[in-house]
Amino acid sequence: MHNEKIKLLTASLKRLLRRGATRQLVNIIKKTHMADLSIAFKELSVDNRKKLFELMDDPEEIGVFFSTLDETLFLEFIKNIEFTKLVDIFDQMPSDDAACLLNLLDEELSDQILSKMTKEGSANIEQLMSYDEDTAGSIMVTDFIALEEDVVAKQVIEALQNKYLDVEMPFYIYVVDAYGKLVGVSSLRQLVVVHPEKPLKEFMAQDLVTVKPYTDREEVARLVSRYDFLAVPVVDDDNRIVGIVTVDDVIDILHEAATEDMLKMAGVGEEYIETQTILRGTRIRLPWLFASFLGGVAAFFIIGGFEEDLAKFTTLAAFIPVIMGMGGNIGTQSSTIVVRGIATGRINIQDFSKVVSKELAVGVILGVIYGIFIGIIAKFVFAAEPFSVPLAFAVGLAIITSMSIAALVGSMVPLILERLNIDPAVATGPFVTTSIDIVSVYCYFMIATQLLDL
Repeated sequence: MHNEKIKLLTASLKRLLRRGATRQLVNIIKKTHMADLSIAFKELSVDNRKKLFELMDDPEEIGVFFSTLDETLFLEFIKNIEFTKLVDIFDQMPSDDAACLLNLLDEELSDQILSKMTKEGSANIEQLMSYDEDTAGSIMVTDFIALEEDVVAKQVIEALQNKYLDVEMPFYIYVVDAYGKLVGVSSLRQLVVVHPEKPLKEFMAQDLVTVKPYTDREEVARLVSRYDFLAVPVVDDDNRIVGIVTVDDVIDILHEAATEDMLKMAGVGEEYIETQTILRGTRIRLPWLFASFLGGVAAFFIIGGFEEDLAKFTTLAAFIPVIMGMGGNIGTQSSTIVVRGIATGRINIQDFSKVVSKELAVGVILGVIYGIFIGIIAKFVFAAEPFSVPLAFAVGLAIITSMSIAALVGSMVPLILERLNIDPAVATGPFVTTSIDIVSVYCYFMIATQLLDL
């Protein structure tokens, strides 16, 4: 449904731009969310993008529009915007979004924009830009509500109505002591249900979950997800609140982390295909495909070592694809489950024996089920042959062995890599699939030679 809405929006924009229908275009801009407009924007021609942008006059809305544009399109389009207008736009943006976008620009242009912005706004943004990209400090919002613990509920509500109108997301009231240290938090709901004369210290929650500015942002996302917070406070070493990380940024972090893990496990780097050059895409994939190539060569030599057995019993070759395929698939499934568990914080190295034994049990059960299936098929297909029974047992045991070892390796490797401080998402996929192919073929032929007396 949403895709249809975007298609309709894009078609309408193209038609109105072609007709020069300025009034209707302005009306669409006012009624359309900037996130939707940014998607339709990239489908327009360069000239139409320029015409549409000239009709946007609200710097705050343009800031939202910029923050939802693809990075490559943003960097390309921003070159044609008048500098004074650019400064005005960044002045109206939330500090975390502005810092993120300014980090994408050339250092010279970024410094020029900061120098022309209001003193308070530029100071907040420069503070955020000083933190490493993957930390809580780089994505925190410096506009938040912090009041002393003796302030009563009625005064808090008055402050919200008069002093904190421009706060981006007033989810919580953070409570500080006389020294400015964070001592509690109150939700808006708590605030409106208590007696107006009740001070914050009497109804605030004191079991705080906080992070430091240098905490990894994925760890922040895990905390917000685990406790269902709308925001988490960022405190310095003296426990003074310096900012908050809001749920909208957490959603972006989780999306980026999941995408990066998927791309890493596929061995194609961390970038989207639309931002990669052909040369870079080739260079990133080459080493991982080479690992698979080596695995294929190793399997070739293993099969070659059983060449005489295959010559005597060519039927064995027919079952190689299904044995390798079943082992590879369950190995990939196990490794994906464990890598994702590690990434979301649901699995850690202390769970090693529990996770591995559970996946091994699943692998054995599935192996038995599919081993019986393939054994029955082998028995009936070659029912007229005297070797049908031992062949059925050989193929069935090979499936059981392949799938059991694959589940074992697929669950162990990510945890071992995590223990060695190696990103499991990067190395697990190629290692598991390649090793399982080799082990599956070797076990199959070893079992077959024993049961068929080759």
